[in-house]
Amino acid sequence: MTEAAVDFSVVAYREEGVWQVAPLPTRVANDLDTLVQALRPWPSDTGALGLVSVDEDFFIIVRVFGSQVRVLLSDITAATEWPIASSAIDLLELPEPDDDEEPAPAGDLGIVADLGVSAMDMGVMCDDIDLYPDEALSVVARKLGFEKQFQAAVQAVAV
Repeated sequence: MTEAAVDFSVVAYREEGVWQVAPLPTRVANDLDTLVQALRPWPSDTGALGLVSVDEDFFIIVRVFGSQVRVLLSDITAATEWPIASSAIDLLELPEPDDDEEPAPAGDLGIVADLGVSAMDMGVMCDDIDLYPDEALSVVARKLGFEKQFQAAVQAVAV
């Protein structure tokens, strides 16, 4: 996957109750193991969140807290084209999707339910075909309380 295909990759973490958001190098979105390793050093009260948008097509949220890794892939069919989506499917121990499979989320819809976005709300966002990945992640950031920092980090990647 080329770095140009990655719209953005950011980390969000809460330290002493305050959200911090920083851009990540786009190369960390080449595969899930690289993204997880990039998230491990960040301090956090609730786990570091990796928020990645790829080719205005799908998003991945990864939550790393200690040895625990939780993943949400917004569209399982992305695994047929994108290495990071394929590695998410592998981590989730799901079969590779068929070419004729319908778009559907895979993984942990409740990945941030304890922080303020329910599994049901996340499922609705993943199913909304009119909602671009960056818009969905912006909604997540707003509901979790770090939208301004998220937008600033995304803008820093775009520059």
